[in-house]
Amino acid sequence: MFRKRKTSSGNVSATDTFIGEGTIVEGKIVTTASLRIEGSVVGDIECSGDVTIGEKGIVRSIIAARSVFNAGTIEGSVIAKSKLTITSKGRVLGNINAGSLHVSEGAVFKGECAMEAPRGGELRPAKEKEPRHGKEKGQDGNAKQASA
Repeated sequence: MFRKRKTSSGNVSATDTFIGEGTIVEGKIVTTASLRIEGSVVGDIECSGDVTIGEKGIVRSIIAARSVFNAGTIEGSVIAKSKLTITSKGRVLGNINAGSLHVSEGAVFKGECAMEAPRGGELRPAKEKEPRHGKEKGQDGNAKQASA
């Protein structure tokens, strides 16, 4: 009647955990594989894989995952190491920290967003193309002549 499903312990691309419509989960969820939510979750989520929230899914928590795909409602912060996608029916009411962000037309986002540089990359301020009034200030604060 029940078969043992073969899984590899390091495969984080498989959706091993499914929370169906009509199901309410309260408490912290920690998983190494991916997670799909069609029901309701109240509590923090820590996922090494991807988190997918379906159109009827409602999540009230802080989500930390590799990638998050949202077609439902998230009330809380999202930390996506790789990518956060918010579909046209998705809603995020909270802060976002993601490597990349895709927001479809019609999506709702209310909060603050911080983008992280990809690994190996570094965020640097843009250099001024032209010095002001022909002089720049050196590291010591004294004026120095700008080079052409």
